[in-house]
Amino acid sequence: MRAIVMTSAGGPDVLVLREVPTPIPAAGELLIRAEAIGVQYAETQLRAGTFPMPTATPAVFGFEAAGTVIAAGADVDRNLIGSRVVATTNGTGAYAEQVAVDTRSAIAIPDGLSTLDAVAVAAPGAVALTLLETAALRGTEVVLVEAAGTGVGAYLTQLAGEFGAGRVLATAGSDVKRARARTFGADDVFDHSAAGWQSGLRESLGGTTIDVVFESIGGESARDLLDALTPSAGRMLSYGMLSGRPAAVAAQDLMSRGLTLTGCGGPAWLRRVADARADILARAAARTVTPLIDSVLPLEQAGLAHDKIERRAATGKVVLTPMG
Repeated sequence: MRAIVMTSAGGPDVLVLREVPTPIPAAGELLIRAEAIGVQYAETQLRAGTFPMPTATPAVFGFEAAGTVIAAGADVDRNLIGSRVVATTNGTGAYAEQVAVDTRSAIAIPDGLSTLDAVAVAAPGAVALTLLETAALRGTEVVLVEAAGTGVGAYLTQLAGEFGAGRVLATAGSDVKRARARTFGADDVFDHSAAGWQSGLRESLGGTTIDVVFESIGGESARDLLDALTPSAGRMLSYGMLSGRPAAVAAQDLMSRGLTLTGCGGPAWLRRVADARADILARAAARTVTPLIDSVLPLEQAGLAHDKIERRAATGKVVLTPMG
């Protein structure tokens, strides 16, 4: 079968189309005929060597695929064959025509939801739901969603009002993404690519403050927001580092203001995110949340997909498809 192999850490050109053996599902596994393969920002960091690969290279790359179950290993319900699922891997195996996955990672795609939309919404939408549940909004609070025009931020913006946000502020790095954030419910949108954008944010607040920041930029940008948070009650949920660095916030920065910072990561966090995938797929099928697809590219253009994401040129999920 055809698959994208990561030959070593490096630029997008290390993702090479090759013929590899078709996987055989082991006990507890399903074999999926992939129809839609999600490309994630985190994968670009893994490919670049910012984070270590879970297995030695060369290896078939990829975290996430959706399609039809065509075989099942031992101890797996045979009735699953023929069903549509979206599933995750440990970081290898998904950029391929056929993908073996642990049955526990596979979530049924509801009727009425396309496979493309399912892979677009499953991962970022589940993160957004988990962030909102963690924030425990009370109905009147002011929230700030960073990078709200695409990815997790776009789903946070769509869902924040339902989960108790009284006012939704947002950031985005382009005119197109700022316009999209407004259509999704943001009351005010700021350009986080502009130097000192936090000053404009503080001016727009007047005498009010921000209760919750969904922080995905990291670096000094996070620290520069602290004085805009509600003293003794403000909280920052850190879940990304689009700047390339984690939030530059020290314990003393929080203690002197009475703020909290929650790091949204680690095994327990990822289990919560995985549990939220069925909920976000159901919402997408019911049309209460809008899946975002930037483009659908053939499997052999995996390098182009990574380049597009790294240039911040994508306005939604970039999806690979091995289908002719």
